[in-house]
Amino acid sequence: MNLFIGLDVSLASTAICVLNSHGKVVKEETVASEPEALVAFLRSLCSDIAVIGLEAGPLSQWLHRHLTEAQFEAVLMETRQVKGALKAMPIKTDRRDALGIARLLQMGWFRPVHCKSVSAQEMRAVLTARKSIQQACINLELSVRGVLRNFGLKIGKVLRGNFDFRVRELTDGNSMLMAAADPILKARTALRNELAALEKLTRDHAKSDPVCRLMMTMPGVGAVVALTVKSAIDDPGRFRSSKDVGPWVGLTPRRDQSGERDITGQITRAGDQILRTALYQAATIMLHRGRPSWLTAWALRVAQRRGKKRATVGLARRIGVVLHRMWRDGTEFRFTKQPIDTAGMA
Repeated sequence: MNLFIGLDVSLASTAICVLNSHGKVVKEETVASEPEALVAFLRSLCSDIAVIGLEAGPLSQWLHRHLTEAQFEAVLMETRQVKGALKAMPIKTDRRDALGIARLLQMGWFRPVHCKSVSAQEMRAVLTARKSIQQACINLELSVRGVLRNFGLKIGKVLRGNFDFRVRELTDGNSMLMAAADPILKARTALRNELAALEKLTRDHAKSDPVCRLMMTMPGVGAVVALTVKSAIDDPGRFRSSKDVGPWVGLTPRRDQSGERDITGQITRAGDQILRTALYQAATIMLHRGRPSWLTAWALRVAQRRGKKRATVGLARRIGVVLHRMWRDGTEFRFTKQPIDTAGMA
């Protein structure tokens, strides 16, 4: 008899619920969130296993990879859909969540999620570390500005390399302010050095990667955006059409339609937030500083009709679509639309 197994994964332990093909609970167990413990439990089951379901999350991709290597049929389930289904339960426990996941598997009411390759996860880790250090530098600078502002000392607009000199200039002669600002400046310098090393690593990796070099032929797309797109999509073949990238990354409008009511709202913001932010930044750069192209002209026409903000969001969506098509076709970005061959149509 085929079994449907739901796993509710937490940091220390995993709740397991086993259902048969008739929806009856066969076994419930809690094991450590380690691949060895899960594989040992699954192999102890006598019946055939139809599918194993895990809600997509940080540990789930790691466990999914090991379960797949152990020759089990495992699937990652879309988090938002699973949470919406489990919210109907009046009592929420790990045991009930595992039961709910197993029932979703049995009914087939779930959306599978792509499990990223190890290389894509490693690059995402580097990009996340870079973003964290960059944000820490910004927070330190804002902290210094706030401390000095209490004494009427305004740093103002300064170049990144002149920030330390400006702060020391303002605090010169005040031993207490120097004692407060000096540790922050030293920490900022250390973080800036680490950030520069990560920036070099990302640039070198993008230059050596043929897919990233292809994407960077589009104006507004640099090393960070190209690496973000590549690590987020991972496998371009998992999209049937390039137009599916827009809804997947959450850059399409919400719609609430029922009877006579039909409301179109803001973007769904579903999917990868880091990728969505990177595409929006690329769209902003393309509109303001990028080399003119057919994409820029299209966005400017939208801005005249609907406003610059909506034009930027629409441009971000189209950038994602075009980058995916460039990746699939292996072609560089064309600044003008390809002319129609009228001679061949005669």
